[in-house]
Amino acid sequence: MHLLEPALTLGVEEEYLLVHRESRDLVNDPPQQLMDDCVKLLGEHVSPELMRAQIEVGTPVCRSVSQVRDEVRRLRSAVAEVSDKYGYAPIAVSTHPFARWLEQKQTEKERYSWLTEQMQATARRLLICGMHIHVGIEDQELRIDLMNQMSYFLPHLLALSCSSPFWEGEDTGLKSYRLTVFDSLPRTGLPEQFVSWAEYERHIRVLINAGLVEDASMIWWDLRPSATFPTLETRIMDVVTNLNHAMSLVALNVCIMRMLYRARVKNQRWRVYAGMLVNENRWRAMRYSFDEGLIDLARGEVVEYSQLLKEISEFIQEDAEHLGCQQEIEDLQKILEEGTSAHNQIRVYEDAIAAGAAPGDALNNVVDWLIDQTVKDL
Repeated sequence: MHLLEPALTLGVEEEYLLVHRESRDLVNDPPQQLMDDCVKLLGEHVSPELMRAQIEVGTPVCRSVSQVRDEVRRLRSAVAEVSDKYGYAPIAVSTHPFARWLEQKQTEKERYSWLTEQMQATARRLLICGMHIHVGIEDQELRIDLMNQMSYFLPHLLALSCSSPFWEGEDTGLKSYRLTVFDSLPRTGLPEQFVSWAEYERHIRVLINAGLVEDASMIWWDLRPSATFPTLETRIMDVVTNLNHAMSLVALNVCIMRMLYRARVKNQRWRVYAGMLVNENRWRAMRYSFDEGLIDLARGEVVEYSQLLKEISEFIQEDAEHLGCQQEIEDLQKILEEGTSAHNQIRVYEDAIAAGAAPGDALNNVVDWLIDQTVKDL
């Protein structure tokens, strides 16, 4: 049977943290009017999150990376504009540099209450944000097949997105501390491997019938078939503070999926490696971002990230041309040159300390940098 080319439409969700411009701490109880004002501007494309200090935005279905850029620019601008009226600002970051999770308030919503009741402290400390990329793949079997193969690339995406080096005022030594918090929940981490859509559904049904989950939206893997849309949803990435860097990651994500689809049409596929090996790369990306390389699993040795990215870029060149996002793929190099948000947060902090600032003041400088960078290039 001829496999129809997937639509490869795009949708991006970003979660932001709200900070007081004056104290730089999180706004743990923003007025309801703020969310109402955001909804007036953005409608269904903005919503509250688990913590009151969080705001989630989601683009409409987009046909190109450039359209995603326009939409994310619009969403960030609107949230920043509304927040400013209250003396607040959004920051596109996965963890706040010094806020404490014990001081946060949860959004009153049945689903969130259920989650906290089930997960207890592991849910109460979810003071973390992510970026999720949906790629339209209508065929269910193709969705499962691409999920199996795409897992290999998840650490490569994470390494370019890191934005959570600090937790409660401490430099954690990790570039993505967020995942250490999220991984304490069940049904997280790398996705399982399935031979078919029917097998995937069968496993989900066991959890639903046992009363453990309401539906597949409570499967929180790094990559999953969306429970709501006919998409494959990549969820491993931190929120990317820099808009241009974020768009390069959107482009890389969709180009890899198209490359894997093209291979399937020729009866070829990316080799599926054991989860323990991919997990090793996942840990390296959390710990070092791209600084210390990842394992090239075909060669069985650690290779410089720049070399791995060069090879992936060559694999997807045809896809970048087809999807009209060559510039975003070329700009991946800029992330290596400029550093991720995590690299830059640490740099700002260390520069302030070197200049004689107290640790608290240095962390305030990091928040100021995040406020500025979130709305840069809008």
